[in-house]
Amino acid sequence: MKSRGRGADRNPHNRFQELQIETDQDAWIDEDPRPLRTTFFSDQSQSILNPIESDDLSHGYGLNSYRGCEHGCAYCFARVYHEFLGFSSGLDFESKIVVKKDAARLLEQALAKPSYRPEKILMSGATDCYQPVERKLEITRGCLEVLARFRNPVVIITKNSLVSRDLDHLRELARHRCVAIYLSITTLDPQLARILEPRASSPRGKLETLRILNDAGIPAGVSAAPLIPGLNDSELPAILKAAADHGAPFAAYSFVRLPGTVAEVFSHWLDRHRPDAKEKILNRIRAAHEGNLNSHQPVQRMRGTGTAAEQWRGLFHACCRKHGLKTQAPELDLTAFRRQIPGQGELFD
Repeated sequence: MKSRGRGADRNPHNRFQELQIETDQDAWIDEDPRPLRTTFFSDQSQSILNPIESDDLSHGYGLNSYRGCEHGCAYCFARVYHEFLGFSSGLDFESKIVVKKDAARLLEQALAKPSYRPEKILMSGATDCYQPVERKLEITRGCLEVLARFRNPVVIITKNSLVSRDLDHLRELARHRCVAIYLSITTLDPQLARILEPRASSPRGKLETLRILNDAGIPAGVSAAPLIPGLNDSELPAILKAAADHGAPFAAYSFVRLPGTVAEVFSHWLDRHRPDAKEKILNRIRAAHEGNLNSHQPVQRMRGTGTAAEQWRGLFHACCRKHGLKTQAPELDLTAFRRQIPGQGELFD
């Protein structure tokens, strides 16, 4: 977990201002020496919606109110993005968090522009918009309030039960078919979750959140992701069944990929927690990525290739049929969008 990465020689203090934020450390804690005392930095840039140019996703824009993630998932492909900011993909990714405090204001301005055309927004592609600090800062909540007023469709992906805090805005979005949520469940084993994603919500907490959201009329499914061969891939049927039992109407899955220095971070994790199985796990990942630990081929990199990948794909679809799960979230309604001028109410154009 000491990977410095290619961005480590840059000076992030030239771009970001350190923030003084006191947070409650009520997340899971294991024996890992990774610090829980997190440093937060303010991102003063004026951009908020980033066009998604990837065949992997069908969303128009990505919205990242944070960069880096306190959850500390050892396998997270987004770790490598932290290097672009001048931090490392190792400890920095989970202990040096960049915060866009003006996200809601910038989002409102972006949606109000006459040139903006409604598109699905993904929260978030390079972080978790409901990581622990959101409990205090409520940046994601502020963005949801804006999205609900404009009725702009949003897809949320999170590992945190905190998403159920915002039922008011989520209900309003759901009323106009403008929201879908994926709860990412990697494992149902609390001991494995404790070391694999130490500061994310527990498996039980995620399942309970699925029930809460769907009972409130908010479409929330499960993302069984990522499948890691030799570690959690055998849990796929149980994860899908548990999600269906807790009200999930749809499901997705993806295969692990370890770009750049993320491979080093995950390798260190295996050295500590699964040393006897390390080479088996890494070799099986390579087998599904044509001899590599990562793939750059859109779509394919999310599913893997080869015999094992075909078996996972078949198993996923068979389990979805068995438990009545759809393999896609409901289509969101772009026509519900209504433009508003900040401070002046709705603009009919």
